[in-house]
Amino acid sequence: MVLMSVTVTEGSKMVGMDDQRTTVAVVSPGYMGAGLGGALLAGGARVVATVAGRSARTGRLAEQAGLELLATLDDVIAVADVVLSVTPPADAIDAAVAIRAAADRAGVVPLVADLNAVSPATMERIAAELKGLVLVDGSISGPPPSAKPGARVYLAGAGADVVAGLPWAGQVEPVVLRGAVGTASALKMCTGGVYKGLTALITQAMRTAGAYGVLDAVVEDLARNGLEQTAGVARSATKAGRFVDEMLEISATQESAGLTPELYAAIAAVYRDVAGTPLAGADPEQERELTAAEVVALLSQPVGDRPA
Repeated sequence: MVLMSVTVTEGSKMVGMDDQRTTVAVVSPGYMGAGLGGALLAGGARVVATVAGRSARTGRLAEQAGLELLATLDDVIAVADVVLSVTPPADAIDAAVAIRAAADRAGVVPLVADLNAVSPATMERIAAELKGLVLVDGSISGPPPSAKPGARVYLAGAGADVVAGLPWAGQVEPVVLRGAVGTASALKMCTGGVYKGLTALITQAMRTAGAYGVLDAVVEDLARNGLEQTAGVARSATKAGRFVDEMLEISATQESAGLTPELYAAIAAVYRDVAGTPLAGADPEQERELTAAEVVALLSQPVGDRPA
């Protein structure tokens, strides 16, 4: 295991680094994780992951990104200098528990960057599970660099500069926030709420317009104001299931800020409904040329009518 030339101190723990090749572990290498791993690989890092217990799609994405696949999570954590946790929001705490257990078994103290779309309160729970390891609170804004370079990765806490200094090959823009763990998660809860909330509003507007026979006119009017999001609606539908949990995290964050939790609880219900339609059946990386009418038709069919 080779570490980079920075020293991070948190309590009595230290992560020492030299100038040799860094090993980054990705947990797990799905659409976003594989994209981030591919960017680091292009920058010269060694990038390791495991697809044990994962879907065939995850295995395909990891292989396409060129990641070095090891047999188990224990093998991955044992060689890692930095661990990037990139999971659906509902899996973030379980991932932290698994990472900590693997680190204890291997007797190593990696730096762990949790990049998941979770609330500051959930990040506190993750920090408790990873106590004794150096934790970076992170959040991602934008698509995977494999789809479109330029995503921002916001980072906070001890070790944020280390993750920002990884060899991102110009495909990711790291932004260090000068705040405690939870700061980057709070930012994600605000920006993700706007981006995914707006998509949910447009989704509902299109579905309503289809029901009343005014879809073309509605889409044209939205386009006049820069809100023509037909492709975004279709793409978001493929991730609607995980968006449910993210919207609930946003709801909890707003409640903690003294605001009503009901707005994003309702948006979670929108995505839960979308997740049960045929439009949700594709993978996010699949390019589909769908008209507004086709999008609305797929959003209106019972899931049992999903095309083969």
